[in-house]
Amino acid sequence: MRLTAFTDVSLRLVMRLAVAKEGELLTTRAAAGMLVVPYSHMAKAVARLSELGLVEARRGRGGGLTLTEAGRRSSVGAIVRELEGAGDLAGCEDDPPCPLRSACRLRGALSRAREAFYASLDEVTVESLVSPPTQQTLMVLRSDGSPAVEPS
Repeated sequence: MRLTAFTDVSLRLVMRLAVAKEGELLTTRAAAGMLVVPYSHMAKAVARLSELGLVEARRGRGGGLTLTEAGRRSSVGAIVRELEGAGDLAGCEDDPPCPLRSACRLRGALSRAREAFYASLDEVTVESLVSPPTQQTLMVLRSDGSPAVEPS
Protein backbone atom coordinates (compact mmCIF):
# COMPACT_ATOMS: atom_id res chain seq x y z
CA MET A 1 0.00 0.00 0.00
CA ARG A 2 1.30 3.46 -0.84
CA LEU A 3 0.01 6.74 0.51
CA THR A 4 -1.14 9.35 -1.96
CA ALA A 5 1.19 12.29 -2.57
CA PHE A 6 -1.44 14.50 -0.91
CA THR A 7 -1.27 12.50 2.34
CA ASP A 8 2.53 12.47 2.21
CA VAL A 9 2.66 16.27 1.82
CA SER A 10 0.13 16.71 4.61
CA LEU A 11 2.06 14.51 7.03
CA ARG A 12 5.33 16.32 6.24
CA LEU A 13 3.62 19.64 7.00
CA VAL A 14 2.17 18.39 10.28
CA MET A 15 5.60 17.12 11.29
CA ARG A 16 7.31 20.43 10.48
CA LEU A 17 4.67 22.42 12.33
CA ALA A 18 5.01 20.11 15.35
CA VAL A 19 8.60 21.29 15.87
CA ALA A 20 7.95 25.00 15.31
CA LYS A 21 9.29 27.20 18.08
CA GLU A 22 6.90 29.15 20.27
CA GLY A 23 5.49 31.99 18.17
CA GLU A 24 7.06 30.72 14.93
CA LEU A 25 4.58 31.01 12.09
CA LEU A 26 5.43 29.40 8.76
CA THR A 27 3.81 30.63 5.60
CA THR A 28 2.44 28.13 3.13
CA ARG A 29 5.13 29.20 0.66
CA ALA A 30 7.95 28.76 3.19
CA ALA A 31 6.63 25.32 4.21
CA ALA A 32 6.44 24.29 0.55
CA GLY A 33 10.05 25.33 0.02
CA MET A 34 11.31 23.63 3.16
CA LEU A 35 9.55 20.38 2.35
CA VAL A 36 10.33 20.51 -1.40
CA VAL A 37 6.71 20.49 -2.50
CA PRO A 38 4.96 22.61 -5.13
CA TYR A 39 3.15 25.57 -3.57
CA SER A 40 -0.21 24.49 -5.04
CA HIS A 41 0.09 21.05 -3.42
CA MET A 42 0.98 22.60 -0.07
CA ALA A 43 -1.92 25.05 -0.30
CA LYS A 44 -4.35 22.16 -0.81
CA ALA A 45 -2.86 20.29 2.15
CA VAL A 46 -3.14 23.38 4.34
CA ALA A 47 -6.78 23.84 3.34
CA ARG A 48 -7.69 20.22 4.13
CA LEU A 49 -5.76 20.10 7.41
CA SER A 50 -7.47 23.36 8.41
CA GLU A 51 -10.89 21.83 7.63
CA LEU A 52 -9.98 18.91 9.89
CA GLY A 53 -8.99 21.27 12.71
CA LEU A 54 -5.38 20.07 12.75
CA VAL A 55 -3.76 23.25 11.42
CA GLU A 56 -4.68 26.86 12.01
CA ALA A 57 -4.01 29.13 9.04
CA ARG A 58 -4.07 32.88 9.66
CA ARG A 59 -4.02 35.19 6.67
CA GLY A 60 -2.39 38.56 6.23
CA ARG A 61 0.49 40.33 7.88
CA GLY A 62 1.58 38.42 10.94
CA GLY A 63 -0.28 35.36 9.71
CA GLY A 64 0.96 31.88 9.13
CA LEU A 65 0.46 28.25 10.00
CA THR A 66 0.38 26.62 13.41
CA LEU A 67 -0.41 23.11 14.52
CA THR A 68 -3.47 23.02 16.75
CA GLU A 69 -3.58 21.08 20.00
CA ALA A 70 -5.82 18.52 18.24
CA GLY A 71 -3.18 18.19 15.54
CA ARG A 72 -0.45 17.68 18.11
CA ARG A 73 -2.39 14.94 19.93
CA SER A 74 -3.70 13.21 16.82
CA SER A 75 -2.62 9.73 15.83
CA VAL A 76 -1.06 9.25 12.44
CA GLY A 77 -3.70 6.58 11.76
CA ALA A 78 -6.53 9.06 12.29
CA ILE A 79 -4.90 11.62 10.00
CA VAL A 80 -4.20 9.09 7.25
CA ARG A 81 -7.77 7.68 7.45
CA GLU A 82 -9.19 11.17 6.95
CA LEU A 83 -6.87 12.07 4.10
CA GLU A 84 -6.91 8.77 2.22
CA GLY A 85 -10.65 8.16 2.46
CA ALA A 86 -12.41 4.82 2.33
CA GLY A 87 -12.24 4.01 -1.38
CA ASP A 88 -11.44 0.54 -2.67
CA LEU A 89 -7.79 -0.42 -2.95
CA ALA A 90 -8.59 -2.37 -6.10
CA GLY A 91 -10.55 -1.06 -9.07
CA CYS A 92 -13.72 -3.01 -8.30
CA GLU A 93 -16.04 -0.20 -9.38
CA ASP A 94 -13.89 1.31 -12.11
CA ASP A 95 -15.28 1.90 -15.57
CA PRO A 96 -15.83 -0.76 -16.66
CA PRO A 97 -16.43 -2.45 -13.29
CA CYS A 98 -14.62 -5.69 -12.51
CA PRO A 99 -16.70 -8.69 -13.64
CA LEU A 100 -15.61 -10.60 -10.50
CA ARG A 101 -16.91 -8.05 -7.97
CA SER A 102 -20.09 -9.93 -7.01
CA ALA A 103 -18.23 -13.09 -5.96
CA CYS A 104 -14.71 -11.81 -5.24
CA ARG A 105 -13.00 -12.21 -1.88
CA LEU A 106 -10.11 -9.91 -2.75
CA ARG A 107 -12.05 -6.73 -1.92
CA GLY A 108 -12.71 -7.91 1.65
CA ALA A 109 -9.14 -9.10 2.14
CA LEU A 110 -7.79 -5.75 0.96
CA SER A 111 -10.19 -3.89 3.23
CA ARG A 112 -9.03 -5.91 6.25
CA ALA A 113 -5.39 -5.30 5.30
CA ARG A 114 -6.01 -1.55 5.08
CA GLU A 115 -7.60 -1.57 8.53
CA ALA A 116 -4.60 -3.46 9.94
CA PHE A 117 -2.34 -0.84 8.35
CA TYR A 118 -4.36 2.00 9.90
CA ALA A 119 -4.49 0.22 13.27
CA SER A 120 -0.69 0.06 13.36
CA LEU A 121 -0.56 3.81 12.59
CA ASP A 122 -3.09 4.51 15.36
CA GLU A 123 -0.31 3.72 17.83
CA VAL A 124 1.91 6.46 16.38
CA THR A 125 1.35 10.04 17.49
CA VAL A 126 2.46 13.18 15.69
CA GLU A 127 4.69 14.02 18.65
CA SER A 128 6.39 10.62 18.52
CA LEU A 129 7.20 11.19 14.84
CA VAL A 130 9.16 14.33 15.59
CA SER A 131 11.33 13.16 18.45
CA PRO A 132 15.11 13.27 17.94
CA PRO A 133 16.85 12.92 15.53
CA THR A 134 13.93 13.85 13.25
CA GLN A 135 13.23 16.96 15.32
CA GLN A 136 16.62 18.51 14.63
CA THR A 137 16.42 17.76 10.91
CA LEU A 138 12.98 19.37 10.63
CA MET A 139 14.03 22.45 12.58
CA VAL A 140 17.03 23.29 10.40
CA LEU A 141 15.39 22.96 6.99
CA ARG A 142 15.93 26.02 4.85
CA SER A 143 13.40 27.50 2.49
CA ASP A 144 14.91 25.52 -0.41
CA GLY A 145 14.46 22.22 1.40
CA SER A 146 18.13 21.63 2.14
CA PRO A 147 19.35 21.17 5.69
CA ALA A 148 21.23 24.09 7.12
CA VAL A 149 24.84 23.26 7.72
CA GLU A 150 25.56 23.52 11.40
CA PRO A 151 28.91 25.07 12.32
CA SER A 152 31.52 22.63 13.66
